[in-house]
Amino acid sequence: MLRKAFYRLLIITFITAPATAALAREEAPKVVRIAAVAYNIAGKTTYLNGAAALTEGGLEETLARQGVKIEWVPASHAAVGPIINEGFASGKVDFASYGDLPPVILNANKPTVQLVAPWGRSGNSYLVVPAKSGAQSIEDLKGKRIALHRGRPWEIAFANLLESKGLSFKDFKIVNVNPQVGAAALASGTVDGFFGLNDAHILEQRKVGRIIWSTKNAPPDWKLMGGLWASNDFVKKYPQLTQAIVTAYVKSNYWISQEANKDKYIKEYATNALPEDVVRKDYDNDIVAWKDRWSPLYDDALKTHYLRVTSYAKHSGLVRNEVNLDQLINPRFVEHALKELNLEDYWQSREIPQVHAKQ
Repeated sequence: MLRKAFYRLLIITFITAPATAALAREEAPKVVRIAAVAYNIAGKTTYLNGAAALTEGGLEETLARQGVKIEWVPASHAAVGPIINEGFASGKVDFASYGDLPPVILNANKPTVQLVAPWGRSGNSYLVVPAKSGAQSIEDLKGKRIALHRGRPWEIAFANLLESKGLSFKDFKIVNVNPQVGAAALASGTVDGFFGLNDAHILEQRKVGRIIWSTKNAPPDWKLMGGLWASNDFVKKYPQLTQAIVTAYVKSNYWISQEANKDKYIKEYATNALPEDVVRKDYDNDIVAWKDRWSPLYDDALKTHYLRVTSYAKHSGLVRNEVNLDQLINPRFVEHALKELNLEDYWQSREIPQVHAKQ
């Protein structure tokens, strides 16, 4: 009986072995499609720093060794979130580098993407008023018109600012327009305030705007967080390729985070779409150190931030369904990359005390 059972097991093993081997040898895709913020400058598509800087992580070389090419998918700065979300939903994008709120909105319909590598606490938001305005704070703008592109990552920082002052969206006349239109509206005087990103410094340079508040000295978890997001289908089908991409991403963050590389990063990558002095003003005098800005850790600060984002999306009416945090963020690829690159002790996890008003 034992001998017959052994032979049956042996036969089953021989029959199933080819199928198992075929799965193990499953070919990687010939192309990986990565969406990134893009600008049209002098008729040429120019990708924002995140895409360009990945070259320092050896991403293209890593994929080339596996016979895989990168196809960069441009997402206009005017509508990054909707463009990338549509790309993921339609299966035309495998990875994307973008901020925190749009992926939450996407996953509220159906778990579609996951955060496989955070880019750290690197994005500041700004409140700008017309140059001749007498407003000095958000309280001075109560009842006034503020240009804000709803559903974009910096909306969270704006909501945090309002709640910290005991205010709400109902206290203002929110004009929902993209950043370019919002900046133009401020310059023309058709709005009393504009909330956006570091292009606020350009408005100051042109003497049409004045920054009265920013996240530079706000709690670090108020900063725009995001990173490299991956299609759930791609991760499930190609986990090893996903790991190779994340490892290159973490390697890139490590390179950027070193003070010795700061100037090169700013001059060669960060100034693709903005003047160098604007980029430097955005980075200078910040509460978060340069090294920490690029931390890919899934620490308590990041988890608390995303709990805030998912909660805000639901309570503000941007989405109808709750978003499961465990389905949204996946630390295993970064954890493996840190071990592989011997960077487990390079960045330090941080706990950030919360000062938000209640929902």
